[in-house]
Amino acid sequence: MRASSRSIVDPRSETRVADAMVPTHVAIIMDGNGRWAASRHLPRVAGHREGARALRRTIEAAIGCGVSWLTIYAFSSENWRRPAGEVLDLTGLLRHYLRTEVAELNANGVRLRFIGDRSRFDEDIQRDLQTAEHDTAGNARLNLTVALSYGARAEIAAAARAIAEAAQEGRLVASKIDEASFPAFLSTAGIPDPDLVIRTSGEQRLSNFLLWQAAYAELVFLDVLWPDFCRDDFEAALADFARRERRFGARPG
Repeated sequence: MRASSRSIVDPRSETRVADAMVPTHVAIIMDGNGRWAASRHLPRVAGHREGARALRRTIEAAIGCGVSWLTIYAFSSENWRRPAGEVLDLTGLLRHYLRTEVAELNANGVRLRFIGDRSRFDEDIQRDLQTAEHDTAGNARLNLTVALSYGARAEIAAAARAIAEAAQEGRLVASKIDEASFPAFLSTAGIPDPDLVIRTSGEQRLSNFLLWQAAYAELVFLDVLWPDFCRDDFEAALADFARRERRFGARPG
């Protein structure tokens, strides 16, 4: 996906980055809630609550910077293996967020999509997810995709199964499937691939997030813990992206 030409502010130098290339699609691995809470001798749920506030700041920053698509890794498929109490806290926070924040997101022109295995959530949460998607479907100011109970390997395996079933039923010719047609079977069908992936907390890996889609994304790893993430950090990552020359595997000039 080609980035759009805009100007952004580099908060570290307080100078304007002329003709910077703002990424069309930014994806974020929101990491560090637990360490943030532990460093303050607070329960882990306090870190998750503060992380929800950081998400609000990030959505506002994305809109302000002219980013059109934002995808966040909110709850991985592996998160179900955490202690039962923490899973209960996380799903409770999700339920609260859906019932208190969606109306404001809708009013601000944010379209919500959810990817991942939502069948593992309680039925009331599944209904709230569907309602949020329906109610915001007409918005276009920011396309916000939330990965919940999501794992990229499971997503790719599901796509392979769907292709196999379609071929077996005669709805497609397996030999015609290529890199251009495969994404239509992913949960992100119709969503542009991310130009930039940001991960907080100092970890430097994708952790089973958008493995197909992020093949050519620029990666920015920040030491800041997610609950402390703010607009300055977001704009700094965009400024880093703007300084890079993207060749997509082509030979250097």
